[in-house]
Amino acid sequence: MVNQSNSYAADLALAHKLADAADLITLDRFNALDLVITTKPDNTPVTDADKATEEKIRNLIKLAHPNDHVIGEEFGGSDAKPDRYWVIDPIDGTKNFMRGIPTWATLIGLVEAGEVVVGVVSAPALFRRWHGSKNGGAFLSVNNSTPTKIEVSKVAKLDDASISFSDLTGWNQQREKFLALLDKIWRMRAYGDFWSHMLVAEGAVDIAVEPKLALWDMAALEVIVREAGGAFTSFDGTPGVFGTNAISSNGLLHQQFLGSIK
Repeated sequence: MVNQSNSYAADLALAHKLADAADLITLDRFNALDLVITTKPDNTPVTDADKATEEKIRNLIKLAHPNDHVIGEEFGGSDAKPDRYWVIDPIDGTKNFMRGIPTWATLIGLVEAGEVVVGVVSAPALFRRWHGSKNGGAFLSVNNSTPTKIEVSKVAKLDDASISFSDLTGWNQQREKFLALLDKIWRMRAYGDFWSHMLVAEGAVDIAVEPKLALWDMAALEVIVREAGGAFTSFDGTPGVFGTNAISSNGLLHQQFLGSIK
């Protein structure tokens, strides 16, 4: 499952081990009749599977690298970010998970010196896993197959582009400009969450956009899109994952899209 041709091979191997452990928990609880669902303070749902998965990942990281820090969606982390830390979303797409929709994934990212250097996105109900590491390329494995290298598309005009997003919530003052842009773009679909961005990395979609995200929603995705040859920024054009929203693209369309929604 691991591309060994880069300096982050050991960290990538650990990330795959974490994803393997997560898959065992999430698949076991997916469609479980006794799934426990509660509401977090921000009024978003959380399941016993979210919590159990993050706890397992944290424990495995502690065993492998006792000095590594962890920031996760369910149990948080230090506000003062250290030089090296893991970023975990145990189940991205919890609402899908709750309703028996297979579009959800565990997101595992490693940040060093303010840059995401390793990312693994495991979607076992879709039989897919993506991974990427700094200077090591981006890869997709389907149903545990040998990973194949992936690259973004070569579409260069918005009129010819395919765009994916989750929904129209959270766009605020940019909503009308976004809707107007959708009328001009060749094709739009709401694949949503992690999958939109992984489809960009595969070259199947040209732009993916989300108006409201947290660090754990983005970290693992960014390095995979970047290593596939794409661009990943916030709405103001800042590269990386430390904003509150995200656009990923094949790079050729990035500035065109940013200019259209400003």
